[in-house]
Formats: sequence, C-alpha cells, structure tokens
Amino acid sequence: MIVTGIVLGVVAGFPAVVWAYMKLPQFGSKPTGERLARIQASPQYRDGAFQNQSDTPQFTDGGTFPKVMRRFFFEKNERKQPQSPIPAVKTDLHNLKPDEDVLIWMGHSSYYMQVDGKRILVDPVLSGHASPVSVSTRSFKGADVYSVADIPETDYLIITHDHYDHLDYKTVKALKGRVKKVITGLGTGAHLERWGYDSAMITEMDWHEESMPDNGFTLTATPARHFSGRSFKRNTTIWTSFVLQTPTHKIFIGGDSGYDSHFAETGKKYGPFDVAILECGQYNQYWKHIHMMPEETVQAAQDLQAAKLLPVHWSKFALSLHDWDEPVKRVVAEAGRKDMPLILPVPGAPTYLKGEHENKKWWEQMS
Repeated sequence: MIVTGIVLGVVAGFPAVVWAYMKLPQFGSKPTGERLARIQASPQYRDGAFQNQSDTPQFTDGGTFPKVMRRFFFEKNERKQPQSPIPAVKTDLHNLKPDEDVLIWMGHSSYYMQVDGKRILVDPVLSGHASPVSVSTRSFKGADVYSVADIPETDYLIITHDHYDHLDYKTVKALKGRVKKVITGLGTGAHLERWGYDSAMITEMDWHEESMPDNGFTLTATPARHFSGRSFKRNTTIWTSFVLQTPTHKIFIGGDSGYDSHFAETGKKYGPFDVAILECGQYNQYWKHIHMMPEETVQAAQDLQAAKLLPVHWSKFALSLHDWDEPVKRVVAEAGRKDMPLILPVPGAPTYLKGEHENKKWWEQMS
C-alpha cells in the first residue's frame, strides 16, 4: 500500500511538475489582451490558430509522430555528421567599414547584414543549442564562433518565427540593450516582452503588412508555409518571410517554409530580388509541406525572380534525418541544372553585396 501510495503521488504530481516547468522563461508567453485581439482579427487566424494558405498536414506519406520519433532517436546514427569542426571564421563586425554592404551568414538561419548604413540581425541563435534545454540539439563542433559580445549595436533585429532554432532565449535576452528595433510576426512580441523588451520597440506584422522603420527602408511581411510554437499548443503566433527594401538593395528573408505558390506570388508582386535567402535543410518526405526539398529551394528562388540564392538552414544543427551536407550538395546540383547563381560562404565569412564573390565547396574538405 505504501508503494502504491508513492506511485499514485508521483503520477498525481507529474502534471504539476510539467506545468511548473513550462512556466520557465525560455518558453516565452502566450499573446493576451490587445495583442490577442489583433491576432483573432487576422485573416490568417481561424479555428483558434494561424493557418497556412494551403492545406498543410503535419505529416505526409505515411508519417506519424511515433514513426518520426522512432526514426529520429533510434536511427539518427545512420546520418553522417561532420567528421571535423566546421571551418567557421569570425569577422570583426564592430569594425566593418560604414560604406560596406555585407552579409555574414553565421550558420543555420542566423545572419548579420550591414546594408546602406543599417545593421540588421536575423534569427540569431548563438547559445550553442536550438532547444529549451542546453543539453539537447547541440550545434556542430566549430559552428559557434560568434557570441553576443561580437554583435555591435543593431538597428533592426528581425525574427521570422518563434521556433527554438530561430528565436533563442539566451541570445535574444543578452542582446537587449544592443537592439534599437525588433521586427517580427504577429504574436511573437509576447515572448520578447516577457524577456524584458519594451513594447514600444517591437513591430509585429501580419502577412502583407508593411513597416518603414527608417527613411528609405521598408520591411514587408510575406507569407510562408510552416507553423509555430514553443510549447504544446501550436500556431498561436504567425510565421513569416520578409521583403527588405533598402535604398540600393532588395533582399528576400525567407525564414522557414515549405514550397507553395506563395513564392511566385511574392516574386510577381515584390520582385525581382538581388538576393533570396532560403532554407534548404532539415527536410524529410514525412514533413515535405513545412520544409522545402533542396530542389524546391532553387525553384523558389527562381519563382521570386532572385538574381542570387543564399541557401541556409543547414551546417549547424541536426534537425532531420539526412546527412549534414546533403542539403548543399543537392542545391548545388539543382542550381547547376537550372543556371541559378549561388552564394555559398564559409560560415562567418563576409559576402559583399556589391561585386562578385567566389564560392568554395568548403564542406567537401570535411568528408
């Protein structure tokens, strides 16, 4: 009876433990008040959640949550991982020349831009992991050469959606005081406000809304095909891509998205683009509607009418079942077939937006 009582006590107390754990700050906060009212008025919000433009089931081709979890946790040793540290380099961001237009990809979907005098940081994850706990989803060895101390005062912090590999609690909290303005999707500001950001510095946007943070700079939120969430309930905040128009450049900031007609629609309405920054990794046939296959990444860049494609969302975390370097190999092959110019920098190295650049297949040196 004593043992039974202990077991029953543990079982009864487990929900309370989970509830208390989910209240930790890294999980963020749910939208409430005026923010929730604005969400509920959005054309993208139906049946208590944000929706994609097209029907987007969580799993496809016979995939189920148990099947995916089994493959991910028990078959992940079949995935080829980097055999040596990622050869990332550190650019001195504090001392870039003011007139240089430069983009620095930091691995996965984190990148820093200095364009027409403005400093812009997108989806920074610099804590070494992409999860609510530091012991899981660790970055590849050598992939983390930048810390928050390496980031200068930033004009715009852009967050495409609230997944842990795009919105990192430790990084974003440490950046507070270094950021002038935050631009993100509708609902995500609730997380940021909990982490100490002033609501006056946060601009939350629904699809097709436009913001002009400074003279000559316009950001437009455009559709993506994905989902959101940092806890059990999904899609309480919107996932988005952005069109960044500066005095001399037009850049597509892709975030995460499965392939769909929205790329061609965005290209027709806002293109052409000088550069499209699009995800190419962490895909699988079981979730093909929320992450593009690499070949679709190339097609999306062409749909957007992009002069060049920078493929991201790879080289830092293992979030799928493919080899770590498979995404870039497939993108390179497809871009060659379709004559799509690529930008393939070593993580951390500068890419100058004015002029030519040299691509080196640095990942081949790690095979």
